Amino acid sequence: MTFYRKGKHLILLFVCAVLLTAIPAHAKTKSVKVYKGTPAKYVFLFIGDGMGIPQRAAAEAFLGKQLVMNSFPSQGMTTTYAADRFITGSAAAGTAIASGQKTNIGMLGMTPRQKDVKSIAEVARDKGMKVGIVSSVSIDHATPAAFYAHVPTRGQYYDIDVALSQSNFDFFAGGGLKDPSNKKDNSKNFKGNALNLIKDAGYKVVTDKKDFMALKPSDGKVVAWNAWLQDAKALPYVMDMRPQDITLPEFTQKAIEMLDNSKGFFLMVEGGKIDWACHANDAAAFIRNTVSFDDSIAKAVAFAKKHPSETLIVITGDHECGGLTLGFAGTKYGSYYDALNPQDVSFQKFTDEVVKLWKSEHKGDVNFDDIKPTITNYFGLKFEGDYKKDPMVVKPYQLAMLKDAYVRTMKDDKCKTPELYNMYGGYDPLTTTITHVLDNNAGLGWTSFKHTGVPIATSAMGLGSTSFNGYYDNTDIALKIMSVMGVSPRVYSRNEHIKIAAK
Repeated sequence: MTFYRKGKHLILLFVCAVLLTAIPAHAKTKSVKVYKGTPAKYVFLFIGDGMGIPQRAAAEAFLGKQLVMNSFPSQGMTTTYAADRFITGSAAAGTAIASGQKTNIGMLGMTPRQKDVKSIAEVARDKGMKVGIVSSVSIDHATPAAFYAHVPTRGQYYDIDVALSQSNFDFFAGGGLKDPSNKKDNSKNFKGNALNLIKDAGYKVVTDKKDFMALKPSDGKVVAWNAWLQDAKALPYVMDMRPQDITLPEFTQKAIEMLDNSKGFFLMVEGGKIDWACHANDAAAFIRNTVSFDDSIAKAVAFAKKHPSETLIVITGDHECGGLTLGFAGTKYGSYYDALNPQDVSFQKFTDEVVKLWKSEHKGDVNFDDIKPTITNYFGLKFEGDYKKDPMVVKPYQLAMLKDAYVRTMKDDKCKTPELYNMYGGYDPLTTTITHVLDNNAGLGWTSFKHTGVPIATSAMGLGSTSFNGYYDNTDIALKIMSVMGVSPRVYSRNEHIKIAAK
């Protein structure tokens, strides 16, 4: 801003600045156009957590063919800011997408003044539709919780788990529960073990894949999660999964089978570990999870082809994560995404299993040459050859980075200083440096270990999908879906009666 030092110009600019700061960040400037067609009977909402446009483009380039989500006829751009911060978090963004309400960072299902608002999932339930919530992270994590919980702090996992038991939704699946017994002791209203409350509410709890795949609609309400929850009660990264693990596409397909009924359904599916992989700057992990997320979308598209005049599918992201760039200075204009193929474990598994074992067996040994074969085995990086011709060959400056990171790993550096955090983001130094070297040589760059504020892509197909073209805010996603569902598009208080829009 240019400041004038004299007279009325300074006063005028000061008044304008005061007026601008007085305008709430969440003030809406327009209303959503009401959909006039037949209400959708089947509504799918897919949220790729941390999935910005670069993530979609990189996954598509790696795959070598168009992603299903990128083939949708309607494509829009969506802003993501929270009520109190430009760069949003999953709780604030999830609430905006779920209810049309901007809120503060960390809040779920409520206004900044802590007034509960109704989600589109709750709207669907109140219309008589069945409701399903699926996520690759814990089912009480911020994004899924935004559709059924109302708490001021996303870390109130026990209260969120209790809210799940009281939701009367029909199907929850994916990751597990983070604090069903209130071990964090952050609830003021303890009602007993939340898992018991869930069972008492009539939910069948399933964790075995064979039992899960055998589920039938006659089994009633279900809460299901994978037997192996790799980190923070989440599904394993796709590249770490075993044959006995339940994949996100399998959870999605089973949700469709369980929810299909004469009154229709609403299903939200989150690809949560796209975000987690991007936080750690692991391109191979986020790409494979994005592809799995896209395979889940394909299940909905297959269903929509059987019900073309009754279905709406919407794909979005809550924010971008990692500041991913499709290009790296070291490769100039070159892109070598095939270089990511040799990596066969995520950063999480390499850190939890390989690095942990290595440190226990090589205490005090900081000879980097010893671990070179291990790096080559898991990531495909080479320490001999012509790096000018082969992107898998480590460059001299990268070798120095890897050696330094290895020493820090072996010394258990916690990376809490600003300098080290900027280098490693709080993750294991060696693992982070390996993925940085590999990703850079593939032609990908990272600028952050956190979320960014760039707009993301929103895609749609089916009934009312054309309303998702254009440039709009993430709150508009909920309002547009409400309208296509036959509900007046606005923010509803939690206990407010839903008005069915006239057709």
